[in-house]
Amino acid sequence: MSYGQGGSQNQWDPWTPQSEQPWSAKGDDGTPDWAALADQSENRSKRRKVLLIVGGALATAAIGTAVAMAVVNAGSDDDTAGGPSALPPSASLPGGTATAPSFAPTSAPPPLDPKDFISSAKKDTAPLSPETLFPGTQLTMGETVYKKGATADTKNCASGARGTLPKLLTANKCTRLMRVSYVKDGVAVTAGVAVFDSAAEATEFKGQTDTKSIISSLSGKGVKPFCESAICRTTTNTLGRYAYFTTAGFTSGKDVTLKDNKVFSAGNDLAQFTFRQLLRRGEAQASAAAK
Repeated sequence: MSYGQGGSQNQWDPWTPQSEQPWSAKGDDGTPDWAALADQSENRSKRRKVLLIVGGALATAAIGTAVAMAVVNAGSDDDTAGGPSALPPSASLPGGTATAPSFAPTSAPPPLDPKDFISSAKKDTAPLSPETLFPGTQLTMGETVYKKGATADTKNCASGARGTLPKLLTANKCTRLMRVSYVKDGVAVTAGVAVFDSAAEATEFKGQTDTKSIISSLSGKGVKPFCESAICRTTTNTLGRYAYFTTAGFTSGKDVTLKDNKVFSAGNDLAQFTFRQLLRRGEAQASAAAK
């Protein structure tokens, strides 16, 4: 005798409260179908494993998303900690070249020319005397030492000249004539310096001189008379408002010849020293004016 099933049969689920445990229809003795129960338990176990795996994957993905968000936030300008951002935007990074600061163009004044100060009586105001031009008691030029003799200083320029020189000094308005003598081994030299008011007057004077324009020799203070009647070697030059001369010869009265190198050398030494002293006079005044 068979029985028909009426309505829906409740399925037992251990996870669902108040559900009914199924029973097998094979027997009417009320014994459970253990094989069916085992199959259901195994199926439920598989479902739990799948849920755990899926849930773990979702959790891992969520953690990865959170880390990614944290990294992105760390690189953004909006710092949640309230501090400055780690790096500025790439556009604000310093460039490879720097612009040099610009300054207004300046020009230093040109250096003062020493010759300007010895070319005009208005600028050439430093003390002037034979002692300022020829200081000390001797003169050393290289390895040669000359002993200093007498000095002379006069406003009557013609009185210290010979030949054609007195007339030229007067005509060109010489205002002062200074002389000094040096001697070594029987060779004596007189150096003379004539003073004019301007360089133009000194230059015009120089153009009028000739071989007979001679500065008079000066003896005294250990220097014997020389070049009073003998032939001597003479020179004439100018620098600024000054004309300077030399007369060199033997204290013995002997005539000078072209072979007498000692006389030429002594005259050149005194001419060079006089030039240097006049130039130093200009340099000292230019330096003082610059300060």
